[in-house]
Amino acid sequence: MTDISCRLAQFAYDLGYETLPRDVVERTKLLILDTAGIMVRARNDVESTPSVVRAIIALGLDNGECAVPGDTATYAPSAAALLNGTLAHSLDFDDTHAEASLHSSAPIVPAALAAAEMTGASGKDLIAACVAGYEIQIRLSLALGPSDHYDRGYHPTATCGIFGAVAAAGKLLGMDVDQIESAFGIALSQTSGSMQFLADGSWTKRSHVGQAAQNGLMCAVLAKEGFIGPKQAFEGKWGFLHAFAPNADGEKAVAALNENWETMRLAVKPFPSCRYTHAAMDALKMIMQNEGVTADEVETVEIGLPRTGMKIVSQPVDAKHNPKSVVDGQFSMPFCAAIVLREGTMLWDHYATHLTDPETLALTKKVTCVNDPEVEALFPANMAGKATVKTARGTFSVLVDMPKGEPGNFMTSEEFRGKFDGLAEPYLGVDGCNRFADAILGLESQNSVSAVLAAGKPQMQAAE
Repeated sequence: MTDISCRLAQFAYDLGYETLPRDVVERTKLLILDTAGIMVRARNDVESTPSVVRAIIALGLDNGECAVPGDTATYAPSAAALLNGTLAHSLDFDDTHAEASLHSSAPIVPAALAAAEMTGASGKDLIAACVAGYEIQIRLSLALGPSDHYDRGYHPTATCGIFGAVAAAGKLLGMDVDQIESAFGIALSQTSGSMQFLADGSWTKRSHVGQAAQNGLMCAVLAKEGFIGPKQAFEGKWGFLHAFAPNADGEKAVAALNENWETMRLAVKPFPSCRYTHAAMDALKMIMQNEGVTADEVETVEIGLPRTGMKIVSQPVDAKHNPKSVVDGQFSMPFCAAIVLREGTMLWDHYATHLTDPETLALTKKVTCVNDPEVEALFPANMAGKATVKTARGTFSVLVDMPKGEPGNFMTSEEFRGKFDGLAEPYLGVDGCNRFADAILGLESQNSVSAVLAAGKPQMQAAE
């Protein structure tokens, strides 16, 4: 493992909009659109958001010029990155990478948006910066080995995300290779993201992704202004790859740069829950559609998951059968399965209605999860899942190897707009949604990212 930090810094520096394959450009615009819709809804309809806004105000960071979609107020750059990053991950509805087992846009796009507003960057600049961030963040998680990283209690979206945020912000700030490498070194001391939130349904999974965006931006600015960070942030004796996993493979961090685009392997979620729940939810929908199964006739449900997913969405069993909060529900396979069986799908608004619904909670307890060998064999290339439903008239089983939204089963442009409009329309209105979506989908023709974000402002002030 040699020169990894320098090579990744060089990659980020060299990457330009004109050198990107067209499919990567188009995919990145869709990922930004998806993230923007989530931000709008989360700014206005998530229980943790008001406390973050109040903290920003208390710290005097509400006096800047950087925008937050779904909000009429503007903020200091670091605060906008923090708030946008937290919002982007607050619904657990943001994009995912199966093999790297992380979310990419939530820590990276917010840092890039803030840096773009600081520098007056164009839409083309923003696209290239986000791709640089995606590629570096994903490769670092692949190099760590995400299961090993999770076993140590870390969340790779945040721990790897700060470095993606550094790369994205660094490009937009006009940093050279040495400055980007120095910013990686500064970020090494800011890398965090604990999975302890799973123990009690707390909100830190949201905030530490926001902090990855904020800290990545701040580390880039520090390096830009001459502050010196350590070299070899990734491969050094006390560097990221040695400190955060037991058997890291550093070559995966730099493999096929500019050849294989991990950005194209990002998936988009149709359901607002942990990605490990989605294939089984798709399987349940198929059983309901094909066999006419209803929630009332369900005797038992067995869900087959990969081992890594089992740790996150099925254990401990008692907690997963008794979700108390939105976060609990997002990471409970039994609860998500129960909602699909009762509703035929799962929407963000279902959390409010089903967390206290006695019929849903009773159905949750009929769901058990197992480490299924067929599913395990398909992982990590695919976040597969299986559902087996037992009823009085028969037992029905479906294996879904590739859930909806994965690159090989991607959402259509109409499905993207349907998801975006469903999230943003209550706050932006039909005309506002059209303006904002059109601006993002036409990013390459936009001379100012600030003008794009202005289209995402609602007519009324969001709640503090």
